[in-house]
Amino acid sequence: MASSLLNLEEDLTCSICLCPFDSPVSLTCGHSFCQQCLEEAWRNDVSVSCPHCRTLYPQRPELKRNTVLSAVVETLKFSGNLSSELETKPKPQPEPRAVPEPVLCDTCMHASAESTCMTCAASFCAEHVRPHRENPVYRAHRLVEPPLADLQRRLCEDHVKLLEFYCEQHERPICSSCIQEQHRGCGFSTTKEQRVKKESEFKEKLGTLDGKVEKNQLVISQMREQQAKLKDMAAVRKRALETEYQQLRDLLQRDEKEAMMTLDKDLESGQSKLTSLMKKFQQNIEKMGSTREEITRLLAQSESLDFLQASVDMPSVVAFEPYTPRINVDSKRVIAHHASVVHMKELISKILQQPVENRILGSNPEPNTASDARDGAGEASSLLPNPRQTGSVSSEEPRSRSPPQMKGAGAKKKAQPREKSENRFEAKDKGEKKEKRDNKEGKQRQRKANKGMTSQFSKSVENELNFSGLVTGFASLGVCAVDRSHLLRPSLGVCAVDRNHLLRHATILVFDQKTAHRRVLISENGTRATVSDESVAYQDNPARFSVCSQVLCSKGFSQGCHYWEVQMSSNNFCGVGLAYGSMDRKGPSSRLGRNAQSWCVEWFNIKLSAWHNNSETILNNPHPERVGVLLNLMGGAATFYNIRGNMAYPFHSFVIPMSEAVFPAFWIFSSGSSVSLCKLTK
Repeated sequence: MASSLLNLEEDLTCSICLCPFDSPVSLTCGHSFCQQCLEEAWRNDVSVSCPHCRTLYPQRPELKRNTVLSAVVETLKFSGNLSSELETKPKPQPEPRAVPEPVLCDTCMHASAESTCMTCAASFCAEHVRPHRENPVYRAHRLVEPPLADLQRRLCEDHVKLLEFYCEQHERPICSSCIQEQHRGCGFSTTKEQRVKKESEFKEKLGTLDGKVEKNQLVISQMREQQAKLKDMAAVRKRALETEYQQLRDLLQRDEKEAMMTLDKDLESGQSKLTSLMKKFQQNIEKMGSTREEITRLLAQSESLDFLQASVDMPSVVAFEPYTPRINVDSKRVIAHHASVVHMKELISKILQQPVENRILGSNPEPNTASDARDGAGEASSLLPNPRQTGSVSSEEPRSRSPPQMKGAGAKKKAQPREKSENRFEAKDKGEKKEKRDNKEGKQRQRKANKGMTSQFSKSVENELNFSGLVTGFASLGVCAVDRSHLLRPSLGVCAVDRNHLLRHATILVFDQKTAHRRVLISENGTRATVSDESVAYQDNPARFSVCSQVLCSKGFSQGCHYWEVQMSSNNFCGVGLAYGSMDRKGPSSRLGRNAQSWCVEWFNIKLSAWHNNSETILNNPHPERVGVLLNLMGGAATFYNIRGNMAYPFHSFVIPMSEAVFPAFWIFSSGSSVSLCKLTK
């Protein structure tokens, strides 16, 4: 605790006076000082610099009090946590200005001079100046009081005479002898006349500056009024937008609540059916148990005659084969809810992809026909996962497995009670037969959809690009409605793509040094980018990133399909993405994904996010060491893959409108981290 307080005292101490801050002010370099100490340090300095790190400032910055730092110092002083030595130590007072040395008499050289004679070019004390005051010979001499300490500076170096005149041609003061020699023929005037002329010029400039300052102050006051008006207008508009968006959320929440209630009803119905069947199977177990006990009792008899005369009839339930029913919650109403929300999501996505100005004209919120809605519901049901594969159960009427064929004449007799029991059971569950037929049709549609999806994955890389849209639609349905992330796990292998298909579109890339931030070092023939501790001496370039440690590739794409891979030294504090050539390089929004001209998947510590237009989407982090990027400009999409061996596992896709050339882009932050462009062969 003591060491912590000691460190805190050091942080709250001014490096000039070595005392706790008093009215602290902070510079843009990050260092803080007492306001009085900093002003005193800058009092006689021609150039302004930070006393701590020596950072130069082109003009003296406006000092504003650091209220947070001041509050911390006052709080610690009040609580007594600052040491008494630092509290009681007086602040050093500014050194008094040096008193000018007295001017000595040029005659006696020890008494203080009283006045200076401009004619004799000498200073005299009260005793030796008396001849100038009493003798008429010195009446024409001009005395100046108080005596001049800089008399030598007012004398001509060549003739040791007073500089009484000013040469207008050479713009310098001269003496009477200079007029007769070096400056013969030059126009001249007295120093007083020249001073009056220069004062007039300075007053004219001062008037111009005052007028400009007044105009600037007027404009600033008008802008402040406009700022207040803009703030009020923005507040009104914000409240209106919040109201509209809240109403939209309320509508969606109400529809979601209705869909959940429907799903709960289906769940309750399925649970009831399972409970009924379990009760029936338990009764069968009890019947077979009583027969089993009877057979065990007979086997325990010692009398062979009684044993041979005994007979046991098997219960009818033996002929019925137990089964595990398949029951799901995919009623027509649930499927309709799901299809409608998928349709709404696609519709809203299409609207939001358009520029804001075109959304009203381009939107079509009403469904075209009732048949479209039915087709959507059918399509949604066909995309639902196979219950047999996912482990869910269906309401399909169970099919009894035929028991092993019995040999001998007794086989026909045993078969008849089995058929009768099955008929009785089927007669009781006629209602389930209809559901069985409906589910069979649904499974046929599902198998067709699965075949279509399988063929799409294996056709070509272009179709593999479309797979990202299928994954999105598939993940939004069925079991994936609860957790979609498992669809992207490489362990399942569902979305795996053969890397050889991607390598058909391999392209060669190099980093563009003209765009590299000064902390990004390009090496290995332009294929490796590393974060450097020291700035690299790059030339100033409008295309160079100046805020974030980012770099683009030299090649951009405007058509076709292209694939490249990136090897990362660590998937921590780095990003891989794409950007238009018109992306901002200097402003605060020049970071990848924080504007509408760039897309980026970014590892920030252990979190993986997808960024576009300053909107973040949290992703499941596969922790890749090599990332593949497939840019399909024909489909307007970019897909990012986790490369493992000869397989590629997609983990995110972007929709990229093709308005201009797209460049591969990268962001690296951690010191020593690097990204390398892999050399690929088709």
